[in-house]
Amino acid sequence: MKQTLRIPYARRLYLWLLGYSAIILGCFLIFQYHREREFKSAELDAQLQIVNSYILDELERGKEMKDVSLDGLHPFGDLRVSVIDGKGNVIYDNSLDALPHDSHLRRQEIRDALSRGTGFTVRRHSQSTGLTYFYSARKGENGYVVRTAVPYSVTLSSLLQADYGFIWFMCVVTLVMCVLGFFATRRLGQHISRLNRFAENAEKGLRIYDTEPFPHDELGDISNHIVRLYASLQKAVADRDREHSAALKQEREKERIKRQLTDNINHELKTPVASIRVCLETLLTHPYLSREKREEFLKRSFMNIDRLSKLLADVALITRMTEGGDAIARSRVDLTSLIIDTIQDCRPAAQRAEIEIKMDIERELKMRGNAQLLTSVFHNLIDNAIAYSGGSEICISVKQANTKRCTLTVSDNGTGVDPVHLPRIFERFYRVDKGRSRAAGGTGLGLSIVKNAVLLHDGKISVENRPTGGLLFTITFPLVY
Repeated sequence: MKQTLRIPYARRLYLWLLGYSAIILGCFLIFQYHREREFKSAELDAQLQIVNSYILDELERGKEMKDVSLDGLHPFGDLRVSVIDGKGNVIYDNSLDALPHDSHLRRQEIRDALSRGTGFTVRRHSQSTGLTYFYSARKGENGYVVRTAVPYSVTLSSLLQADYGFIWFMCVVTLVMCVLGFFATRRLGQHISRLNRFAENAEKGLRIYDTEPFPHDELGDISNHIVRLYASLQKAVADRDREHSAALKQEREKERIKRQLTDNINHELKTPVASIRVCLETLLTHPYLSREKREEFLKRSFMNIDRLSKLLADVALITRMTEGGDAIARSRVDLTSLIIDTIQDCRPAAQRAEIEIKMDIERELKMRGNAQLLTSVFHNLIDNAIAYSGGSEICISVKQANTKRCTLTVSDNGTGVDPVHLPRIFERFYRVDKGRSRAAGGTGLGLSIVKNAVLLHDGKISVENRPTGGLLFTITFPLVY
């Protein structure tokens, strides 16, 4: 079978590089050429506008045009000066013996001057003089338009011409880039050829001596050789790779969670530690403070120490659940009694906040779990409702959903939470209202502890805003008999 002749990839790549370079260079040169012409035209117009402004000022002072001297104002030898009224009639022209009678309103520079105040035309043939000029016009406050014009001579043409030095510079740069591109693509071609030989030898089962690293580009039949090679090996190593990948992913996730927890703990510790330090430094450096002030600083230090203690306790608890969940002791727990006891513990705080706690417990229910963790679940939910709901009542309901599971709900009639916060409400150190949470002594770990403890007991938890206001937490637990 006759083999089709193919152009090497490196050569094709180089040809594409040359083509794109030529296109880009051409577009850039055209753009630069026109940009420079526009810039130089604008520069020439600016020089002529100075003359125009001077003439307008002299006319507005009452001078006649013949008395206006332009000596030293411009470097142009044959400067043509015209004055046109608002109707387009030429009332003065220093280049003509007889003034033209046709209207100049259709001249581009006159139209622009009347509409925008100034205008210019780069190259236009004058019917009056038979010459080609560069025109620049300006409208004065009296309604007249002063127009100056420079004959379009060889000198002016070269003045407005683009700078070819830059164009040649770009051509040289492009040529150098093409030479460098040739060597780069040739080296790439060598890598591709070596990779192709490697893949062919691997497919044939030959011993491979070339162990140098290869580039990451898979092209054409090179990719096919590699795919066929690894397809034959994939069957044998698929299970091992999958297990290794899963274990590695799990380990990385654990490391990520640890780093995140460490960073968050560090952030949370800074504020109370800094506050305690300030209070103690104040007491040490100001021994003659009044008793009331000293007590105030000591109370503030005690509050921050208490907050640190709670934070460390919560961190220890959530770490124990995350890393040693299987080692946590479990026993038969009277869920009903545990909830009632927790409610009684929380009643004093609720009464101080003028919040009523209502219970609706169906009957005695039992489950297998850790009483301490379950107590922390209910305590955190009730404490959160007391501290942050802003409502007047908390309703706790425990009912048997079916023969295998029970449903626990904790709700309040407060303001609820913005829906944007609900998906993240169980994250560690996530606070809906950071300032209010810290002021209330919260550690930011309460709801995270709740979720981890519920999951540790094979339960499920969800949260939503109630239609009538407030939050509704719903938890389901498996029952035992």
